[in-house]
Amino acid sequence: MIQLLFVVLFMEGAVAFLMLVKIGPLRELVMKCLDQVKMGKGPATVKTIAGTMSVILASSIMSIFKIQNKGAKLGTMSPMDQVLWRTHLLEASLMGFTLFLGFLIDRMHHYLRKLINIRSKVATSKEEVEKLEKENQRLKDQEEKISKELTALQKQQSKLANEIKILKVESQEKDKQIETETAHVVALQKQSADLLLEYDHLLEENQHLQMQLSSK
Repeated sequence: MIQLLFVVLFMEGAVAFLMLVKIGPLRELVMKCLDQVKMGKGPATVKTIAGTMSVILASSIMSIFKIQNKGAKLGTMSPMDQVLWRTHLLEASLMGFTLFLGFLIDRMHHYLRKLINIRSKVATSKEEVEKLEKENQRLKDQEEKISKELTALQKQQSKLANEIKILKVESQEKDKQIETETAHVVALQKQSADLLLEYDHLLEENQHLQMQLSSK
């Protein structure tokens, strides 16, 4: 029993040490083994073993007190009682340390698993933050590009507006020029018509004069 407790205590100490100190992939291997132990019927088995050891520990402690009370009544302990007392004390100490290390390993596994999950979430969050920063930078670059294009379009629009104003002014001037030329053409047409009338009148007078001359 004592040799088995020493072996279990040594194994628990090794497991606790490997969980405390990261040596290559050993911590991950120990964590995976503990994960397997806590799956299925593992927790019930561990609780059963811990309960049995607790009963044995309580029995050993009661035996220690009985031997001490017996020695106190007799004034001294016999060699056999001394051997039994030391044996029970050693067993109780080993079982107490074994239970304590088992509880410590369970808590360490629990909090290390939480820490691993938190680190995984933090790593995922960092990747998401980096992606968001890259996306934000891309949007900023795109916004700057659009802003430059918009500024260029506004300049082009302003230039086109100025050209349109100039063309309107030129069109108005040409319209005025066309109206002036049209009025001039109308005046020339009227003058031409007056000249034709006068020409016809002169022809009539000329014919009339020629007729008078012929009659004389």
